[in-house]
Amino acid sequence: MGSPFCVIRKSLLSGAQQAQGLAVVIDVLRAFTSAAFMVYLGAKEILLLAEPEAVLKLKGAEGTLAVGEVDGNMVPGFDLGNSPAAILRAGPERFAGKVVAQRTSAGVIGAVAAAETAEQVILGSYVTAGATARHIRNQARPGGRVTLIAMGSRGEERTPDDESCADYLEHLLTGRAYNHATALRQIVAHECTQKFLRADQAHYPADDPIYCLQRDLFDFVLIARLEHGRLVARRVGVP
Repeated sequence: MGSPFCVIRKSLLSGAQQAQGLAVVIDVLRAFTSAAFMVYLGAKEILLLAEPEAVLKLKGAEGTLAVGEVDGNMVPGFDLGNSPAAILRAGPERFAGKVVAQRTSAGVIGAVAAAETAEQVILGSYVTAGATARHIRNQARPGGRVTLIAMGSRGEERTPDDESCADYLEHLLTGRAYNHATALRQIVAHECTQKFLRADQAHYPADDPIYCLQRDLFDFVLIARLEHGRLVARRVGVP
């Protein structure tokens, strides 16, 4: 299948800081799966903020929902942690029409960094992968650049969930070989997933990976743009 644009692979925060062209910042477990579910449940927009203090300030000043984590743990004063399972349990009555301020230790930090150099920032996960690939094919200029950035653990250590999602996106964009069964085996065996499956820490619920590893669940893409000094992500439908 080939592509008329150049796909560049990067990883971790250092990779996000080198984003070019259309940049897909990938955080499967869990930031951008959580973001997709919040938007699915009716959130109007998501403000991506690097500092938890900034999230709490917005919550106090503007009544935004505060969602996310620091080192996996929900921050005191936040409304929800970084759990797709908890977000789904909260339901549309919690999110419909709301503005969400999100802070996470990998995905959000990477998106904020990528926005400094990329033409466009796309929030990447398995649940929006198909729509993301279609959006890129519609938007990318001939000879343009697409950067796939797997954020990994805290933006510091590569993990198979994000690297495999980048593999899948590259497959959708270029036809490069991809085996989802092999990817799942590697993901489930790794500590990035095992810490959930042990079910011994409340902030890592065992059902989160089930939601995070669903492919092509939604027909929209999440596009983040700088607006008045804030990085704002919104849903864009993709046929």
